Amino acid sequence: MPHSDEDEHRAERMKGRWPNGTPWRGVGDPDLPKFLAGPTTRVSEAMRVVRIGAEFIRGFRAFHFMGPCVSVFGSARFAESSPHYALGREMGRRIARMGLNVVTGGGPGIMEAANRGAKEEGGYSLGCNIVLPQEQKPNPYLDRFITFRYFFVRKVMLVKYSLAFVVLPGGFGTMDELFEAATLVQTGKILSFPIVLMGVDYWRPLMEFLQRRMVIEGTISPPDADLLVLTDSPDEAVRHIERGLDTESLDRQRRLKKRWWLGER
Repeated sequence: MPHSDEDEHRAERMKGRWPNGTPWRGVGDPDLPKFLAGPTTRVSEAMRVVRIGAEFIRGFRAFHFMGPCVSVFGSARFAESSPHYALGREMGRRIARMGLNVVTGGGPGIMEAANRGAKEEGGYSLGCNIVLPQEQKPNPYLDRFITFRYFFVRKVMLVKYSLAFVVLPGGFGTMDELFEAATLVQTGKILSFPIVLMGVDYWRPLMEFLQRRMVIEGTISPPDADLLVLTDSPDEAVRHIERGLDTESLDRQRRLKKRWWLGER
């Protein structure tokens, strides 16, 4: 049976290679695929725990005095001419006007748009990158750029130090962040955490799936589908974020003071 180019590309991806034959290994953390493939030596796994702990500490120190943030997610593949880019840029401006920092993945596309909008409004703009086989360069609208090796460490930082998520059209990574936050809110692990989907035409099929399939089948409760607010209006998005803000967390973050004896500057 003949195989298509797509089948061959998929097979190479499963082997840990890009379609041109370039291996994924050796990028960022060459041992990570091996670590996630099952048990390794006890020494190796103990050292991995140390590296993971060190990455958490580095993230905590980097974000601790960053101030209250809103995370904006979306695809790196949209050009400046895209209406999604324009919407992301406007949301960056609106978030900055609220006195909140904008944090994104730090790359191009929607991420660049939100960082750009924040900078244009005089806000603080942060990139929170992840090491990937395909190198992602930081966009030029960042005040600070932090790179993580582990997805789960990065996700903890984005939830821990953000007061809300704004999610524009994107792919697997965007969906991962979206449903991570939705699950944490659904299960009560985080409270007062607004999640806004922007791009009605793009996200409507997903919302219909939640409401017409998952709710009907009983896999989620009707209120669970309401955790996500869908809109194309920056005004409505801002109102929803303002209504749902955890004011206690907001005040606490703004009162933090650096301690020189801990090396905090």
